[in-house]
Amino acid sequence: MNFQDFFRKMKHDPSDPDPWLALYLDRSLPIDDKAKAALLKSQRSFTRRVVMPIVRPFARLSISGIKLMKILAPASWQSPWLLHRSIYWGLRLFVTPEANYLILRHFTIGTEILRFIEDNVPGIDIETTTPLRTRRLEDLLDNTFTVHDLTFYNFIIELNEKLRAAGREIEPRSEIDYSAITDDDASVDDLPNTWLNVVDLQTAIEIYTPLYALFLSDHHFWRASNSLQLDEIIALYVGKILNDPLPVALVHNHHPMVPRSTLEAGFRLTLHGLDSETLHGHLKKLKAGAKSAAARGSAAP
Repeated sequence: MNFQDFFRKMKHDPSDPDPWLALYLDRSLPIDDKAKAALLKSQRSFTRRVVMPIVRPFARLSISGIKLMKILAPASWQSPWLLHRSIYWGLRLFVTPEANYLILRHFTIGTEILRFIEDNVPGIDIETTTPLRTRRLEDLLDNTFTVHDLTFYNFIIELNEKLRAAGREIEPRSEIDYSAITDDDASVDDLPNTWLNVVDLQTAIEIYTPLYALFLSDHHFWRASNSLQLDEIIALYVGKILNDPLPVALVHNHHPMVPRSTLEAGFRLTLHGLDSETLHGHLKKLKAGAKSAAARGSAAP
């Protein structure tokens, strides 16, 4: 399954240019070509254009209703088990291959970005995080979504506790370790692709967000929603290591000291995916450049 072929086969009509083809060909953001094609194909779909604008207000109304219900009946019931199985079966039965590919890929690149930061802060070993490498939909059943959120919070807390204890800050590195950044990817061929698999990425996210509110406690849902705004913190860490402000400019979920409403969680989750892709793509590009420079240096007389 080659998502790039969808755009490679498109013919450009100057009198009616396709906006998604323009974005696919544009290289202003350093995103992996396969991931970009998958995202844009999903964004171009009928469900994204027609169904998602109808689903979104109902999804946000559902979140409000669930939150009100939990205020009136503040029981601490929650079930991550049901949450993840609901998501799994929804993805398997109704969501497009390109959307499923991006979801699976997301956890791996998040793991690699955190590892990159750890590798470039000497003397700091992070012990409270859980590396996630998801290649098949079944890998999501181990509470992957909630573990992903916890991992980012735990990483930030442990990293900064240890830096504070040592009286240190994240500092620029003269030699960057890019070993954490790889081409590891999800298995595309195993993804379901039946006549029912028509729901795009953004519509699926809008539908699943109320399930988060329902199956998690209000505290845990709020924490998961706010984890999306950790993107800027992670980008700041990367920028300090690289001594470059560009990583911060690549992210769109801004600092969580002023949290956004949980009603916007679906949209911000989509932005979180884009932020992760651009940051990871930027690091891949830098790694390739460093490798080329090293090769030229070794070949020089």
